[in-house]
Amino acid sequence: MNEHYFSAAPGGEERRRRIDVQIAGEAFKVDTAASIFSPDGLDRGTEVLLNNVPVPPQEGSFLDIGSGWGPIALTLGRLAPNADVLAVEVNERAAELTARNAEHLGLSNIEVRHPDEVTEDIRFDLIWSNPPIRIGKKALHELLIRWLPMLNPGGAAWLVVAKKLGADSLLPWIDAMLEQKMPGQFNVRRTATDKGFRVLHIERVL
Repeated sequence: MNEHYFSAAPGGEERRRRIDVQIAGEAFKVDTAASIFSPDGLDRGTEVLLNNVPVPPQEGSFLDIGSGWGPIALTLGRLAPNADVLAVEVNERAAELTARNAEHLGLSNIEVRHPDEVTEDIRFDLIWSNPPIRIGKKALHELLIRWLPMLNPGGAAWLVVAKKLGADSLLPWIDAMLEQKMPGQFNVRRTATDKGFRVLHIERVL
């Protein structure tokens, strides 16, 4: 794995190529490149997430945190064509690939932005994410502190985290953080364990 996939402007040769993937149960070709997360295809964590989340609502405002080349955003866009899907990504190369792949798949309901381009007042009905654990605990915590409270009442976030990378300690931290910021407004639980990964469910109560 290239450890610079979370760099804003990755260096080195792009080495773009087209690969075959499954998106929402259908076969597609997508573009990937070097120095992004999982350039060879769908990574195991994202696969676990997509296999363990319920079908999204048909409408609403959805968020993919750290889109990479776009597998989560593309899946949301295919499954919920009437929803507005926002993919946030700091890596310029990955962000451009997400946008290109959405256009290639004919998904006009996907918008790609750098996190700094997203205003603090926006809210989401659904968040799916394989968060960038390897950015370090402090940066990861800052990321979750920012995005999870942006759920609408009745909204839910689904995160996948490797057990060996701290999923079991992250869960109570999320619970405590949200309780401190917004007391009594969130339920946090683990919903699945698969292939060494945990799927975490964060629901904002009505």
